[in-house]
Amino acid sequence: MAIVKPFKGIRPPKELVEQVESRPYDVLDSEEARAEAGDNEKSLYHIIKPEIDFPVGTSEYDPRVYEKAAENFQKFQDKGWLVQDDKEHYYIYAQTMNGKTQYGLVVCAHTDDYQKGNIKKHELTRRDKEEDRMKHVRVNNANIEPVFFAYPDNKVLDELIMRYAATKPEYDFIAPIDGFRHQFWIIDNDKDTQTITAEFAKMPSLYIADGHHRSAAAALVGQEKQKQNPNHRGDEEYNS
Repeated sequence: MAIVKPFKGIRPPKELVEQVESRPYDVLDSEEARAEAGDNEKSLYHIIKPEIDFPVGTSEYDPRVYEKAAENFQKFQDKGWLVQDDKEHYYIYAQTMNGKTQYGLVVCAHTDDYQKGNIKKHELTRRDKEEDRMKHVRVNNANIEPVFFAYPDNKVLDELIMRYAATKPEYDFIAPIDGFRHQFWIIDNDKDTQTITAEFAKMPSLYIADGHHRSAAAALVGQEKQKQNPNHRGDEEYNS
């Protein structure tokens, strides 16, 4: 079975989402991130590519860079550019590119499923890249970017997603850098939340589509925290 749970997302207010949005950390280099962020202090690149806050040529693996990520993450929360939801939710995220829209559920997966092989991989990971993302997760005590999973066809979930997709999204904008449309809905119905959890519990496996190093890093940091907690129960936040 696949264990998933809702969570209290940390996300930008609706009026700031287009200033905070960014591309994933691993699809551009430091100078491209510096150029895209420009003079926008609200750009998420200040958290996921914080070397842009240092002189050109500063290594993205410099210890000061990780510390800056944590400093900026806290700054974003202090200034209200990122706000944590009061209640645990699942979410729906859609990307539209080249006329095709793909929908996905935003959930917390369980680190034990990764360790047990219930979350399937199709790529080998490099230890140096794992350690980079582990440092980022450790200093922020958070997974800042999502991982993309695939799951077996499920009519119940398809119908649930389409029902929400027919309503007004919380976010709806076109990113200027690539012209992709991004939409985002909050699942705020307790029955729907229970349905999602139950449907995933019927699935034998999930499959990493993109984000092997982020997945490995999250699982390894979760293991570290388990070992550090003598009263580990299995339902702590670091398990997902």
